[in-house]
Amino acid sequence: MTMADEPLVLGIETSCDETGVGIVRGTTLLADAVASSVDEHARYGGVVPEVASRAHLEAMVPTIERALKEAGVSARDLDGIAVTAGPGLAGALLVGVSAAKSYAYALGKPLYGVNHLASHICVDQLEHGPLPEPTMALLVSGGHSSLLLAPDITSDVRPMGATIDDAAGEAFDKIARVLHLGFPGGPVIDRLAREGDPAAIAFPRGLTGPRDAAYDFSFSGLKTSVARWIEAKRAAGEEVPVRDVAASFQEAVVDVLTRKAVRACKDQGVDHLMIGGGVAANSRLRALAAERCERAGIRLRVPRPGLCTDNGAMVAALGAEMVARNRPASDWELSADSSLPVTEPHVPGREHEHDHSGGHGHGDGHGHDHGGGHGHGAGHGHGGGHDHDHLHELSKENLYS
Repeated sequence: MTMADEPLVLGIETSCDETGVGIVRGTTLLADAVASSVDEHARYGGVVPEVASRAHLEAMVPTIERALKEAGVSARDLDGIAVTAGPGLAGALLVGVSAAKSYAYALGKPLYGVNHLASHICVDQLEHGPLPEPTMALLVSGGHSSLLLAPDITSDVRPMGATIDDAAGEAFDKIARVLHLGFPGGPVIDRLAREGDPAAIAFPRGLTGPRDAAYDFSFSGLKTSVARWIEAKRAAGEEVPVRDVAASFQEAVVDVLTRKAVRACKDQGVDHLMIGGGVAANSRLRALAAERCERAGIRLRVPRPGLCTDNGAMVAALGAEMVARNRPASDWELSADSSLPVTEPHVPGREHEHDHSGGHGHGDGHGHDHGGGHGHGAGHGHGGGHDHDHLHELSKENLYS
């Protein structure tokens, strides 16, 4: 297949505070346009859903036009339009899904509602070529800390473990707030930690005991421990060694993440590890993962930082893979599903929906804490039939008549 024969797909991502529009041809990135509303949320110390939704609404059309111009293609040239259907903030997702449906309908193109987490895995194809099958992925961001095994990124993604409370990125945001470092917390803690001593303070490593879940994560206890340590210093009238706190806290997080990820690879006989999500931009996580993977004989794949944070390129990448593998398109009743489980890489049309009656015990739902950081809890297990939380039930007839 020549490059000209590969599917040309536009992807729209609006699960949180960034309006991302990407265009790919097969596994080649042609455009990656992002409009972020993070500055509008900074004064609140976390993402405010209504503010994010309105920002997506304003940014959508200009960002799509910018991506098409950057890629040098016409909308009519597209082979499909992909959009994040979930998980994420319901109102924010709704803007992206509505836009994608409008463009797909007007252009007569197939529509693909895809999973945000599966997209984070698939984006690595744009940097390092086709994903090995199966792929072991560690996804870490403000919303999720998940270990996933993907035999087929378009149809078979299996949760190995997930956060049971605060996600890693959420913990970074909250500790940054306690240290008065602003929002978002990840980049500033990473920067300060480079000048601190990671062994200065012995902060706890959650869920690493012999009886704890082998692949699950917990950062709530760590967050509380760090906050209390800081408060005790302040109460005693002592200066808080911000750089050492940042380095020791960061080390506790990345130590657990990398240790569990390498263990999962060994246990499952997978000889490579892909790391994605916003926290994958963290320099210490990348360095420690590289060190431990090399020691264990595991090949590490980490996309460049710009592809780790939320972006439209990752959605387009998964959409292109759906087209290439002839996966069924979504229909016009596609809805935003704020708790779409990772076991569903995409939402096919009704006539193609599979039977969920077997149930999956471990999803990665979103329970946002808007006090500081945008944390998504890990609660979405569905033991019986999975009934999508359809936010709107609109048929083609009543939507476009």
